[in-house]
Amino acid sequence: MSLAVRVIPCLDVDAGRVVKGVHFENLRDAGDPVELAAEYYRQGADELTFLDVTASSSHRQTMVDVVSRTAEQIFIPLTVGGGVRAPEDVDSLLRCGADKVGVNTAAINDPTLIGRVAERFGNQVLVLSVDARREQGERQHTQSGFEVTTMGGRKSTGIDAIWWVKRAQELGAGEILLNSMDADGTQQGFDLEMIKAVRKEVKIPIIASGGAGKAADFPPAIEAGADAVLAASIFHYGKVTIGEVKDAIKAAGYTVR
Repeated sequence: MSLAVRVIPCLDVDAGRVVKGVHFENLRDAGDPVELAAEYYRQGADELTFLDVTASSSHRQTMVDVVSRTAEQIFIPLTVGGGVRAPEDVDSLLRCGADKVGVNTAAINDPTLIGRVAERFGNQVLVLSVDARREQGERQHTQSGFEVTTMGGRKSTGIDAIWWVKRAQELGAGEILLNSMDADGTQQGFDLEMIKAVRKEVKIPIIASGGAGKAADFPPAIEAGADAVLAASIFHYGKVTIGEVKDAIKAAGYTVR
């Protein structure tokens, strides 16, 4: 684990607006991404993550504009993901102000993308986003019981999530954004078992995502092995502040930035 835990607000962006739902469905508007980013910077966020949830080419220019305007307002690392399919997409986002770039579906379709991006830009730039869910009953076909999904959890891949993060680390991923699709938007707490399972297999940093509902939910995720903790709706709708999360983490005996 890194020396200091990072607290990261996540902004899911669709057509230039921040949205949030449950399990990536029933999305509702949560505000202007540039304004929210500036507010989280003022609150003491350690990093920010933007995810283009539609990731369609028609929205790509909007996202580039949002990234550029945000980078002018904040002075902390900014990760951008969604629709990244080639090293050229990474180059474009870095040039308009991103510090790190998240890849998901494109890396599943072509794992060599991880190595190509890491070789060209450095593995510190590449964040592998993993949307994983638990398999149920007799239909389970992964060894770990955690399956990689795409399309906001709606499409099964048949890929074992634990195998995938190990493979991604070997290929050059610098960090894992581990999102529990079962917990996403539920505000019932992080999937601690999943975090522990991934921590056992990789040495690179893990960002825990999905399920935060209150400040007390964050320290257990760190105890399970997360180097950073990420949340969206509880920050967007003012349920918890970044300061309150950091206070809870400090009270649990961990160092925060």
